[in-house]
Amino acid sequence: MLTLHDYLPSQNGWKARVLFGLLDIPYQTRQVSIFEGEGRTDAFFALNPAGGIPVLELEDGRTIAESNAILTYVAEGTRFLPTDRYRRAKVMQWLFFEQYHVEPVIGTLRFWTLTGRLELNAVMTEAKRAGSLRALAALERGLKTTPFLAGDEFSIADIAIYAYAHRAADCGFALADYPALTAWFDRVLDVIGPGYPIHLYSEDPHSAI
Repeated sequence: MLTLHDYLPSQNGWKARVLFGLLDIPYQTRQVSIFEGEGRTDAFFALNPAGGIPVLELEDGRTIAESNAILTYVAEGTRFLPTDRYRRAKVMQWLFFEQYHVEPVIGTLRFWTLTGRLELNAVMTEAKRAGSLRALAALERGLKTTPFLAGDEFSIADIAIYAYAHRAADCGFALADYPALTAWFDRVLDVIGPGYPIHLYSEDPHSAI
């Protein structure tokens, strides 16, 4: 059976959980105590040299790290990853966008805000907020003419970007300013359903400073 090395408050882990659920793929979860340093042990570095979660461990012991790489691997041959060359490239375009323009800014600000680290990182906050606003504006433009990010069909690109973008209000962004984006949030939720709860960092007593 597949094993997902995960941390529940991570939206990167949430992406994988959603795709497994939508495809009805059985898997087992192993929770990683990241704030207690488990991700920095030799045993975990053997799974992912970068020490991050999630990590997907295959039945034969091989591993895949990075959430969007996991999405791509699991979605291969399914309706969530097109075989058409152009449509597949559009999915990849948005997966790369997410890792460069969404997770490092919205994801980081959300983490700092929810774990009491915002003041500690005050020197970087303004740049992160500016980057987040650029990302939200780009998504608003991209979604004005298409129901889903890569075209007419829901794909792993939508899972990847929805994960952090729809939580931008957690770090103070007024999402009502982005009507095309919020309409897309509704469409994504219609596809994935309510069965994938968001776990807050407050559930982990080790997450606070």
